[in-house]
Amino acid sequence: MDFPASGTTENLTTAEQWCALFSRYSHVILVANSDQVNVKELQAEYPRTALFVFFNKVYKILDEQFSGHSLLISRAQPGGANIVYRQEVADVVKLFAPQDFLGIMNIRLAASERLNTSSDYLGTPTGHLDLTGFCADFYPQAKVPTSGFAIALWLVDQALPAKIILAGFSAKRSEKWRVVAVHDWTFEQVFLRLFERVGKLTMNGGIATNSYASLASRFPELPAAEISSTIAEVLSSRLNQTDAQVDKLISLTNVLRSIDEFLRRLKPKFLKKTKA
Repeated sequence: MDFPASGTTENLTTAEQWCALFSRYSHVILVANSDQVNVKELQAEYPRTALFVFFNKVYKILDEQFSGHSLLISRAQPGGANIVYRQEVADVVKLFAPQDFLGIMNIRLAASERLNTSSDYLGTPTGHLDLTGFCADFYPQAKVPTSGFAIALWLVDQALPAKIILAGFSAKRSEKWRVVAVHDWTFEQVFLRLFERVGKLTMNGGIATNSYASLASRFPELPAAEISSTIAEVLSSRLNQTDAQVDKLISLTNVLRSIDEFLRRLKPKFLKKTKA
């Protein structure tokens, strides 16, 4: 099988062009920046014909150069991609073996997000995919989709011959990396798990058996709606209890947060990233 050459993403802009690229691979594996991902084990699990798609700050999961077929997705922001304005492009790109690195897919999901050029990415071959409004009709208001969620849905919608695999899409916090509150992680997990259950994509490692589903057989005399409303009632009660405890923690940490905000305003030199 002939694979696209390195740098193939250069100047790609249409859905048709991107679909043609992805269709050349047997698997398209979206790799989240998660502590739960072991890239070496993941790569060994799939054939050489797979394309591994990474996101933004890949140094979170890569500690050496990745040698498989690879693509980097860089999300646009109002001020441009974060790896651009944080001057991290060189640190990120060096983690991909040049001979199998297709380049960067710079995406945006809102009109306020500004796409970047290849020169912004230090000459790295760059293509663009404008998905403005793609999730607007169903995603919770006041929240924005993660790049991984949006691309997973977009790939499913294209009905590609390649198998879509999600690795590390757990939405779990870790000791090292935070879960950004601007995204609705619960909604995304529900959506992706439903896609898994109807066979639209595969979550690497599978998903846990839904213990709640067995309640219907345990209580056959109750309609499904009654069981669902009871589950919702319990979850609501537990969330309200959690909110009360969070409020207490917020009150207890007021002083610490004030100090943190004061230090951030000072922007001490050792926290700034200097230009080379």
